[in-house]
Amino acid sequence: MKPEAYGFPPSAIPQPIRPDGAGGVDRGPRDLLRDWENPDLLVPPVTDAGLVPNLKYSFSDAHMQLNQGGWSREVTVRELPIAKTLAGVNMSLTPGGVRELHWHQQAEWSYMLLGHARITAVDQNGRNFIADVGPGDLWYFPPGIPHSIQGLADGCEFLLVFDDGSFSDLNTLSISDWFAHTPRDVLSANFGVPIAAFDSIPNGQVYIYPSSPPGPLASQKVESPYGTVPESFSHRLLAQEPMRIPGGTVRIVDSTNFPASKTIAAALVEIVPGGMRELHWHPNNDEWQYYLTGQGRMTVFTGNGTARTFDYRAGDVGYVPFATGHYVQNTGTETLWFLEMFKASRFEDVSLNQWMALTPRELVQSNLNASPELMHSLRKEKWPVVKYPGYSYYPR
Repeated sequence: MKPEAYGFPPSAIPQPIRPDGAGGVDRGPRDLLRDWENPDLLVPPVTDAGLVPNLKYSFSDAHMQLNQGGWSREVTVRELPIAKTLAGVNMSLTPGGVRELHWHQQAEWSYMLLGHARITAVDQNGRNFIADVGPGDLWYFPPGIPHSIQGLADGCEFLLVFDDGSFSDLNTLSISDWFAHTPRDVLSANFGVPIAAFDSIPNGQVYIYPSSPPGPLASQKVESPYGTVPESFSHRLLAQEPMRIPGGTVRIVDSTNFPASKTIAAALVEIVPGGMRELHWHPNNDEWQYYLTGQGRMTVFTGNGTARTFDYRAGDVGYVPFATGHYVQNTGTETLWFLEMFKASRFEDVSLNQWMALTPRELVQSNLNASPELMHSLRKEKWPVVKYPGYSYYPR
């Protein structure tokens, strides 16, 4: 397609040329939309070096599973091979749409993107859980705990995260699939009803199916003789008071404030225009990211003279290998929101600035031949997100 078809004059077409003249004009076949969206792949910063694997995949490039009642798409090691610790599913349910009764061999952590849903679960001791969740709410179901999700009157869309990069949501253990693959006489003996009682059961996994929105929560309450689960499977993340620092906000959620979430920790990060998630790394596991709004860029430093920069937009998945240095910079004109997630019980990060500030000054200065200006800028307190007037990134 010619450049004019995109609404841009030929003079505005990005070219793989640095200001110092490195590179050259690309005259061959091109996907211009990709080049516009990924300026740091087309013209990498001069500090990028060596070979770093791909650390980005967009849900927009993922296969859509379309069902009556909703849809889903997933990003696993199949789509992003380096992402071995976590996998993600983006799912939507119509009003009343049901993600059927099922369970997983992996833990399920979820962030509600929009709309409302009703979730149910029963634990190994017969204690049950029923709750309604809305935008910004989380849920967590431990491995092996059976559960369900149903869209309420406005429908819903959410992100599911599983603590195994090779997980696939289409390969879970579903009640309909189990019934369909159990002899009818066995079902009859198990439930104490005639074989004819199973004549209308599905002949395979239904996965997502349409239904009517459920009634008020109180109308569906089921009393268990064993009570309710001792630790809530849901958490209202946006109700948390955030850490407010120059450049944005951070809300951290892990097993300390959401006790049920024992294998996945997370942070919801807000970065205002011109701000950045500071240079840091995580000492406990890889980082799996999901971008909610805005656009940004991230350089990941993997040691031995290697680093690579990627550009991210809403709906993208990012990945950072264990203990590698990185930052996330807002490169747009609107606020950037994204989730950081880890296969861990606790959220942990190490700040480059704080590390330097809490190390003997003479040692830091001699190691980096650091200027007085740099040494005076160091902070003993951690600011996960920063913005300094006059030293921020703004779109050109």
